[in-house]
Parts: sequence; structure tokens; C-alpha cells
Amino acid sequence: MGAAEVWARCKPATAAHPYVVAKQGTPEGLRVVPDADPLRIAGASVAGWLAVPVLPLAGGEPVSIQFVPPPGEGKKLNLPGASVAGVFIVGQLVQGGTAFLCEGVGQAWACWKATGAAAVVTFGWGRVRTVAAELRQRDASARLVLAPDVGKEADAERIARDVRAAVAAMPEGEPPNFDANDYALREGFDALEVLLSRASEPPPPEPRYRLLTADELRDLPPLAWCVRGVLPAVGLAALFGPSSSGKSFLGFDLAAAIAGGWRWFDHRVTPAPVVYAALEGEAGFKLRAQAWEMHRGRRLPDGLRLMLQPFKLTEPQDVADLAAVVPSGAVVFIDTLNRAAPTADENSSRDMGEILEAARQLQAATGGLVVLVHHTGKDAARGLRGHSSLFAAMDAAVEVSRDGDRREWKVSKSKDGQDGAAHRFGLEVLALGTDEHGDTITSCVVTAGESSASKAPRLTPAQRMARDSLLTACEQSGELNEAGTLRGVHVEDWREVFYSSSTADNPHTKKVAFQRARGALCGADLAVVEDDFYRPTDPALHLRIVQAIRKRAPAQNGTETAHVPECAGTKRHTTLEGCAAVPSVPPVEEEEERPPQLPADADRAETMQQ
Repeated sequence: MGAAEVWARCKPATAAHPYVVAKQGTPEGLRVVPDADPLRIAGASVAGWLAVPVLPLAGGEPVSIQFVPPPGEGKKLNLPGASVAGVFIVGQLVQGGTAFLCEGVGQAWACWKATGAAAVVTFGWGRVRTVAAELRQRDASARLVLAPDVGKEADAERIARDVRAAVAAMPEGEPPNFDANDYALREGFDALEVLLSRASEPPPPEPRYRLLTADELRDLPPLAWCVRGVLPAVGLAALFGPSSSGKSFLGFDLAAAIAGGWRWFDHRVTPAPVVYAALEGEAGFKLRAQAWEMHRGRRLPDGLRLMLQPFKLTEPQDVADLAAVVPSGAVVFIDTLNRAAPTADENSSRDMGEILEAARQLQAATGGLVVLVHHTGKDAARGLRGHSSLFAAMDAAVEVSRDGDRREWKVSKSKDGQDGAAHRFGLEVLALGTDEHGDTITSCVVTAGESSASKAPRLTPAQRMARDSLLTACEQSGELNEAGTLRGVHVEDWREVFYSSSTADNPHTKKVAFQRARGALCGADLAVVEDDFYRPTDPALHLRIVQAIRKRAPAQNGTETAHVPECAGTKRHTTLEGCAAVPSVPPVEEEEERPPQLPADADRAETMQQ
């Protein structure tokens, strides 16, 4: 059933219609559904209802009809199956004149009667923006005035700002949905005219482009750094290097430092939440985290979160879904760019442009920094692999390089910092335990300076006694945490072992000696304490203690032997392909002894080191 057919069946409305009388309106341009008409909508007969045509703004036949019942007999209904994409105009639109925009015909009657200016019925608040934009396009000089019901003023302000319109709001304190017709019927049409004449235009939006003077430029706040001199707090950055250079280990260490707010290679760090999207070597990240905690003697910061699920920068929904769970102002690591855009041609300017646009959208949605971990090309000296637009788009870039056993990173690009300062680092292999076959499970951690061939600290006799008693106490009474790493030994259990080995003459002397021993170990960074539980900082001692605890109480803390996939071609159960097993932990060294050298291929432990 079409709108034109129904409209043709209706008869002209008169001023006696109950709705026209109640709203003090005019029947001009309206019709009434005949009393015997069979039309029913939503089960209700609309016979005798007022029919308001929905007309194209440019004029023509009705595209729909709104049926208005007599007061108290129901709600307005629209003709089923017909769009209300049109208007009804009370009065006459004049080029350059005033036009009021109202939801319904009652408000339009009131505005027209109070001012004599045309009033446009939009058939619902949801169509006000569309109709206002169409009117503005047709007449750039018209004065458009929105007349919102109470409760819709804020949205009216936004629409008015966008289409250069004014807003005539109802007085404060009126009930929800109170409108211009309600005001006119209560206060009179002259009072409504005064109210409408006070319609105000919202302040214009800030110009899109701001032109700064020299003084304004000097007054701008300084650049906010995430890692001073390395990474800005906001923007796009790259961490790149050849395969097996250790860039992923370095990136994970950097992520932990940012989340914890700890200095990184002596660079000041501003703490921020971090999301690390590990798209390569996902299975090894649990071991990396365990090794990091063992080496640092502390838990990973709460502000660090890992995302191990597949993710594509080239999928807009993936970008939107990730942005939805990233905290505001966070640093997001994408490791690696290749895995985040597996089907893209990195050498294509078009494909790289799409990748960069997606990265910018992720950065804009989160308001922080996005770090892309990426490879170098076949010629590492040429920098980032792929189209040159990638490096050009970065606000900062950190280059990781390797020459044999020598690894270093440097800032290769910093738009507001200093390029070129190199920092040497090493990858130290840590033994984390054994698998069900008794083979050693390993991972790597980043160490500043050279790889782990540095000399062990020389101990004074007092420090040696304190350390030996701590080691014994940990082996006898130590505990593991829920992650299966060393929690330490309670101070009272350590005290008991220390007292038994002390040669002091009386309890007071032993107490003083124990206090000094604890202070000496912690002061020399040979031990750390957390909730009265002490543990040595030497990772090699950790493994020795953990093995002793598991041998003493295999089921403590619910820890189980880890299962690690068999290394292809070696029949060894390790954490990476083709890696050598870590040697057994050496005995505690005396002052004159040096620690054993790590194997030359230590850098191959745990993964292929992205």
C-alpha cells in the first residue's frame, strides 16, 4: 500500500479536528482518515486520525504519512513500509529568511504562529541534523533555528555548530520533553516569540589550522619523552635489526622498563602502561618472562600486558578491537611488523601506506606510542626492510646490530633528540629448570654492556658467610612462588641457619652479626628482600636452590615439570631450535675464583632472537 494511495483516500482536515483544537494549530495542508477507512497500523484503526504528509524538501507527492490521533487516544504512527525521509513545512520558506526546525507538527504550529516565520517538521529528532544540512545546502544565507524539546539541548548545540544554526532552548527547570507548543499554550504566543528571539548560536569551532607566532612557539610545552632521548611519549617508532640480533629480547626488556618506570641503559623513563603484541615466538614469552624475573629478582610490573593472539594491522576490525582494550596513553609494541601484515608487499608504496595509516589509527585511538619491531633487509646497512616511507614516517627509530658476539643498539632517528649514541648489550642464558626428560630449559635476558662474561663480585669474609648461610637456608626451607620461580626463605629460617654457623659467644652478638650480614648482602646487591623473604640475586644460585626445593618437596606451590617441545633434529628438549643445553650450575665460588664462562653460542638460547 503506497503513500499516494492512502493520501488520496483521505479528506481535507478542518479546524475542528480535536488535535488541531488542542494544539491551537491550523489544518492547512493536512487531511483526515475517513471514519470507515479499513487502514490499521500495529493493530489500531487510524480512522478519524489527522494525516500529516511527509514530502520531499524539493516538493512533490507524499513519500509517507504520519497519523496523529485525537489527544489521549494513542501515539503518532507512521505508514508501514514507507520512509519518513521528508518534511512538512508550516508557512512559507523564504530565501535568506528564518526557518525553525521542530520534531512534530504541534511545535511547528507554535513557532509559526509566534513569529510568522516558516517552521519545518522533521518527523523525529533523529532527522533534525539531516534536514538542517539539506536546508543549509539549499540556502547558505538562511537563519536556521533549532527548537529542541527539553533534554535534547546538548545534541542541538552540536548540530547547530556543524550547520551554522541557532538554538532556541526552553527555560531551565521544565520537565523532560517539554516543547515550544507546551510553552505557548501555558505562557502565550507573545511570550514564545520573545523566547524564540533569544535563540543563540553556539561559539564557532576552533580553526582547523592554528598559526603560531614566535612567542607562542616559545611557550609550547617541551617534548614529552617515554624514554628520555630514545622514544617520545606519543607517536610512531621502530625497533629494528637483522635476524638473531636480539631485538625482540631488547624490546621485551624495554617494555618492562617502561611499564615499571625504571631507568633503561641509564636513560630516564616515564612510566606508562604497555601492551606487547607478541606475534612471533609466542610460546617462548612465558619463559622470557620467567627468565626476566629470575635475573631481576622482582616480578614483572603490573602495567605490562602481553597479547599473544593473531593480529593484523591490515584488518580494520583487528585495529579497532585492540584499541578498545589498550589503556589510554599506553605504549603498544607490535612484534613483528611482518607478522602483523603478512600479505602486504613491504616494498610497495601503496601497501606500506596502508600499514602506516593503520598504525596511525591505532596510535590515535590509544593516545600513546606505537612501536613497530621490524627486520632489516638483506643489506642491514640500508636500515628498515621495505619501502622508504616506513622510516620517513617514524618519529623515532632504534637500530639493533650484531657483529659476531658484539651486540649494540643506537638511536638511528629521533626527530627531537640526538641520533647515533651506541649502547652495547649482551644476551645472558639462564637455566630455568628441567623438563620431564631431565633436559635443561633455557631462556635469555638482556644485560647492559658485554655478554655474561663479567667477573663475579669479590666477597668479604662476612659477606661470604652471610651468603653461604642464605644459600643453605634457601635449600633447606626456601619456597617457590606460584610461577615456580624462587620466592626465597623467611628471615627467621635464615636466622636459625646463621646462628648455628656463627662463632659468636652470646645471642646478642649473633643478633648484631645477623643484622649486619643482612645489610651487607642487600647493600651489595647480592640479595633482595620482599615481604620478609630473602633470596640471592645470582641467577645461577636460583637454579641450584630451585632444584633443591623441588627435590625436597616436588609438589610445592603446585609447580609441575614444564613440557617443552622437542628440538627438531637434535632429540633434545630445549626452548629453541638447534640450541645448546646450558651447563650445570657451578658450586658457589670463593673470593679467588672466577665464574665459569658461558658457552659461545649463548646468544642462540630460547628463540632465534628476532
